[in-house]
Amino acid sequence: MQISPSILSADFANLESELQRISNADWAHVDVMDGHFVPNLTLGLPVVEALAKVSPIPLDCHLMIEDPDRWAPRYAEAGGSSVTFHVEAAHDPREVARSIRAAGARSGMALKPGTAFPPYEALLPELDMVLVMTVEPGFGGQSFMADQMPKVAQVREAVRRHGGEVWIQVDGGVSATTIEQCAEAGADVFVAGSAVYGADDAARAVDELRELATRHQH
Repeated sequence: MQISPSILSADFANLESELQRISNADWAHVDVMDGHFVPNLTLGLPVVEALAKVSPIPLDCHLMIEDPDRWAPRYAEAGGSSVTFHVEAAHDPREVARSIRAAGARSGMALKPGTAFPPYEALLPELDMVLVMTVEPGFGGQSFMADQMPKVAQVREAVRRHGGEVWIQVDGGVSATTIEQCAEAGADVFVAGSAVYGADDAARAVDELRELATRHQH
């Protein structure tokens, strides 16, 4: 059970110290948005490169961008230890997944709430993680979509059938009140933004979330 706090909810003027606040987390979730695939613009390659040099924990880069075929491997080269692309944006998802691994990172595939998983099940051997979005990607602080839990369970079942170790990540509205249902559905990596960075003690929030998830491990 891994916690990946989203720095989208952090203080962008002080990212190095904000990373230190979550040094007990498993990953730092970095939301890369391009203003095209999603209606928001956040940060890109130079910032990821800078963060990778100072982060106490590995970077989990979530690319909400067009043309991940071209850009995804560059985020791995920039220091992302895990790079997740949106399948809706990829021209050749299998090649994107392979290019991320070839660049030395874990390869993740993200699905928007409206995207069904079965058409992409055949990609599982190329993947290290599947991200089931539990909000529409683009902005932090949105409400959790419980209707995505059957999709999480569907991915978990497919991973069990195929074998291999593929993590299942949920991202969006994950908090102390929603993380247990995510874990019960089969998720094992949890992105939390405001639930961690909105807390007085971010490190304690990370520990509490991990404990709740572990208690409800599928």
